[in-house]
Amino acid sequence: MKAIQITIEPELLVKIDNDDETKKKGRSAFLRHAAQYYLQQKRLKSISKQYSIGYAHGGIKNSDLTSWEDEQVWPKI
Repeated sequence: MKAIQITIEPELLVKIDNDDETKKKGRSAFLRHAAQYYLQQKRLKSISKQYSIGYAHGGIKNSDLTSWEDEQVWPKI
């Protein structure tokens, strides 16, 4: 790991210091977790936006699937 220096508002620092996770694991672990969570949420939001854009343009049409109906092989019971 690499040590860094950051600037943070005193009010936010008090809230971080009062958090149970910070008390158990320390500020660095708390801030690492917060940064990882933020980046994960940002990625999920981006994926969700891509789905929304894709489905807004019509998504899959029934005609896209009907051409495969003759290709299906159902097991005989």
